[in-house]
Amino acid sequence: MRTLFIFILALALTTGALAQNTLVLHPDKAETVINKNIYGHFSEHLGTLIYGGIYVDENSDIPNVNGYRTDVLEALKELKVPVLRWPGGCFADTYHWKDGIGPKEDRPSIVNVHWGGVTEDNSFGTHEFLDFCELIGAEPYLSINVGSGSVQEAVEWVDYVTSNNESPMTELRKKNGREDPWDVKFWGIGNETWGCGGDMRPEYYADIYRHYAGYVRGNGFQKVAVGPSSSDYNWTEKMMQGLSGKYNLVQGLSLHHYTLPTNSWTGSKGSSTDFGEDMWFNTIRNTMVVEEFIQKHLEIMDKYDPQHRVSLIVDEWGTWYDALPGTNPGFLQQQNSIRDAIVAGINLNIFNNYAKRISMANIAQIVNVLQAMILTDGPEMVKTPTYYVFKMYNVHQDATLIPMELKSETYEFNGEKLPAVSSSASVKDGITSITLTNANPNKTVAVECDINGVDFKNVEGKIITAKNMTDYNDFGKEEKVKISNFDVNKPKNGKLSIEIPAHSVVLVQLKK
Repeated sequence: MRTLFIFILALALTTGALAQNTLVLHPDKAETVINKNIYGHFSEHLGTLIYGGIYVDENSDIPNVNGYRTDVLEALKELKVPVLRWPGGCFADTYHWKDGIGPKEDRPSIVNVHWGGVTEDNSFGTHEFLDFCELIGAEPYLSINVGSGSVQEAVEWVDYVTSNNESPMTELRKKNGREDPWDVKFWGIGNETWGCGGDMRPEYYADIYRHYAGYVRGNGFQKVAVGPSSSDYNWTEKMMQGLSGKYNLVQGLSLHHYTLPTNSWTGSKGSSTDFGEDMWFNTIRNTMVVEEFIQKHLEIMDKYDPQHRVSLIVDEWGTWYDALPGTNPGFLQQQNSIRDAIVAGINLNIFNNYAKRISMANIAQIVNVLQAMILTDGPEMVKTPTYYVFKMYNVHQDATLIPMELKSETYEFNGEKLPAVSSSASVKDGITSITLTNANPNKTVAVECDINGVDFKNVEGKIITAKNMTDYNDFGKEEKVKISNFDVNKPKNGKLSIEIPAHSVVLVQLKK
């Protein structure tokens, strides 16, 4: 009798542990397409992102195609980059596009006042960026200079880039070697006008935006207004009020949110390589809060725009730590560990689940800056843990979101609690893809997934994890963090059990 009692108790405890972490998928309710542009990227004239990261001298010993690094080109093609934002960032509102066209020897130099005070020679300009996008198969997203520019300058740039008509600007483009216009749909009108882009009040910027947007014209243009930083709900409220009745002029409102392991922009932001569980927990917590920001900003937007004519665009996001020791602090160069992979997975899961209202997101930044996909050092190149998350998650691009209900146990540290698991799921070409993260650095988490009785015959898994929570990929060393195969048991009776190791990101794919 005692043996039977122990068995029943053990069974109850086991069942309870599984029930604590449950994921219920509703494939019959799948209807919203996850815009591939949620997997977008951001590039700025900052540090070694452009020069040395993407672009080298055509006569460089580093293998290149017309100055573009061959290794970076191939890595980004593999990543399936859908859209790339340029030239900033804060740099955009000091950038005058005519400085970056024509013979390179005739282009004037400027000082990059925002990032390191270095000289910018403008050898990488409009042609170089748009040609680069064509090479990697990405759509360009151009940021117009509102802070120090003019409406005329913006109109002439649009004409130069996109027009087929005979005009001084199209003639200038042809003179500079490009006969046909580029297909540029995405135009950001200003950047962080609440800060480095002009220190404006939202009421003032809303009028400025309407002025610019009325002149920035083109078929199928997606014009993006500067939106809030993190929890600045007043900015969203005033912008939506100011744009009321003029939603034909705006297709997107941006949101910027950076993840810091501290709660303040002043002082140290923490190391990207040397951290303990306190900084790990803080980083995860300060990532997850973006869902609350999204919800509240969307509530305000929906109040003024119930038809959802304006989408939310998270066009700057990612981790921000102290610059690596020995590097220029203005270059924002940091390493990228398994912690960053978890951050990327959580963010992308959240963005996927809000695909009905989020049409684009752009991680900061694509090479050598902040939460980069790729790091370069002279001729060497490293693919970061975040690179591998984007590669693994690209199965969600233009797939149909599967609504879900997730119940997760908590990850606790120093009396604070967070959900241990995040997830999103989609279906495309008959394949159901489920992505999950386990933010707990110390414990495997078992999740029972209810797939509503669908008879899946094949299941495959991939995983990104590491031995230690501080592990990262470094130059000249074997990769510590990459995509590996992951064993998943076949579903039984419409149930799928998934054991997610500590500090890992997992992809499970099911086929009928």
